[in-house]
Amino acid sequence: MKRILTLAVLLAAVSTAACTIPTYEPEPVSVYQWERRQQAIEREQAERERLCRITKDEDPRKDELCRGVSGDKR
Repeated sequence: MKRILTLAVLLAAVSTAACTIPTYEPEPVSVYQWERRQQAIEREQAERERLCRITKDEDPRKDELCRGVSGDKR
């Protein structure tokens, strides 16, 4: 009986976890929204490049910060 109850609780937990709200960003529908999206992407990329550039080589975060950054000397 205890095993069945444990399995039921586990199944309920797994099924409710699948129903959680996913992180979802709707597609832009107007030109203004597309421009804002592109500008945000460009700002994020510029910030990543800046952090990669100013981080010292001996810093253990260097690999993580510079992953996927264009112009990386690694």
